[in-house]
Amino acid sequence: MSTQYPALIVIVPLMSALICFVVGWWNRNFCYKIAVAAIAVSFYSSVVTMKDVMANGVIHYWVGSWEPPWGIEYVVDYLNGYMLIIITFISLLAVIASKKSVEKDFPEKAPAFYSIFLLLVTGLVGITITGDVFNVYVFLEIASIAAYALIAIGKRDHAPMASFNYVIYGTVGACFYLIGVGYLYMVTGSLNMADLAKLLPDLYNSKVVLVGFAFLLVGVCIKMALFPLHMWLPDAYSLAPDSVSSLIAPLMTKVSAYVMIRIMFTIFQPVFSFEMLPVGSICGWLAVIAIFVGGIRALAQKDLKNMLVYILVAEVGYIVIGISVGNRIGLTGAILHIMNDAAMMACLFLIVGAIAYKTGITDITQFRHMNQKMPFTMAAFTITALSMVGLPPACGFFSKWYLVLGAINANQWVLVVTLLISSLINAILFFRVIEYAYFYPHPEHGAEEHVHATSHGHAEIVMNEAPLSMLIPILIMATLILVLGPFSGKIISSIIQFAIPAGF
Repeated sequence: MSTQYPALIVIVPLMSALICFVVGWWNRNFCYKIAVAAIAVSFYSSVVTMKDVMANGVIHYWVGSWEPPWGIEYVVDYLNGYMLIIITFISLLAVIASKKSVEKDFPEKAPAFYSIFLLLVTGLVGITITGDVFNVYVFLEIASIAAYALIAIGKRDHAPMASFNYVIYGTVGACFYLIGVGYLYMVTGSLNMADLAKLLPDLYNSKVVLVGFAFLLVGVCIKMALFPLHMWLPDAYSLAPDSVSSLIAPLMTKVSAYVMIRIMFTIFQPVFSFEMLPVGSICGWLAVIAIFVGGIRALAQKDLKNMLVYILVAEVGYIVIGISVGNRIGLTGAILHIMNDAAMMACLFLIVGAIAYKTGITDITQFRHMNQKMPFTMAAFTITALSMVGLPPACGFFSKWYLVLGAINANQWVLVVTLLISSLINAILFFRVIEYAYFYPHPEHGAEEHVHATSHGHAEIVMNEAPLSMLIPILIMATLILVLGPFSGKIISSIIQFAIPAGF
């Protein structure tokens, strides 16, 4: 293939991380511009690459012109082309929105922040685009180490300890994954995903392959924070700086979910994952527990950011339910929900960052009249909340609909009931916030911050909206949440149906 776009998706943010750090010695203000430009180029390259896949089929890019399986190969098909666009688009909005927060929270660390930010994006796109299982590990570690640093960079007292806990869990997960790769290499002599997919079916009865598969899956489940391997996530994501949370919360678990799909449906065939082993049943029950544990823990939170990170634990369960039912409808729902949940979580964490930047408030009980102080931000929150509950025409309804249909098709009624109850829990969670923001009684004169007295003796609440660099990404995401819903059918028919293994 003559085009270099697949390489640019990874190389541009990687090289820009170094350039950003060096340029930062002379002028810190250039670092933000370099980061935005680099991720914009990566996003554009992802879109062009996906168009090429849709026009001409799967792209194989040989790094250094070394032919696989000996050389490292980038492979872009419908599934990871779809993922690359999600990753780079959300990364672009997150880096644009980060400007004001970085200037306020740690301006002297801007060069280091944007360099590590770009390394994290490099890791995420690298995991997604590579066709080599060992290369997945390499990029997984790049992304993880960058995330550890970004979480610890904040000024909150417990952030370094949360980052350290993440290091421990993340290292264990990476070790499990690498041991699994070692076992597969031991019996096949190959690290190329396509090559492994051809060699492994004849070895499915091997205990070495079974152990390798188990190590791979457990390692990925730690990285994606599937219950009960989720203990690192709540503190790590809630204590991270807001400019970091808006990147890692929507994307880190989704990329790990993508790796799980690759392992279960590409490297191994569904017959191994679902018929020879009870993986689907085990994952399904873990997902059910994750949804209830995440939802109940979220109900106990008064801090909005803490509430969201526990909802994220439950959202991982949604995706795993779609994978675990073992049918085409369920997997369609899982892949669609990766996109929808990434959009919803990105919007919610951007909103949390904007509110914290303008008001310093994260306690839900202090959100009184936030709809008048920050009307556009709260309108975006309301749209996203309705999507999280699963109300049409927002995108959250459509992926949950496919997940429910997949569970019904598999006669997994426990999963159906779980999905329906979880929507009720989400309704309670989000309408509690909306109640404080929109429907709390009007304050008495002088009783609240950001109020002016009127001639009638009432308090007038002054609008104090987020800066445009924060507000525009929020409004883009909220609009996208509304648009993606009606276009779900088009996305499924033109992309997702081709991302699912043939004959599945």
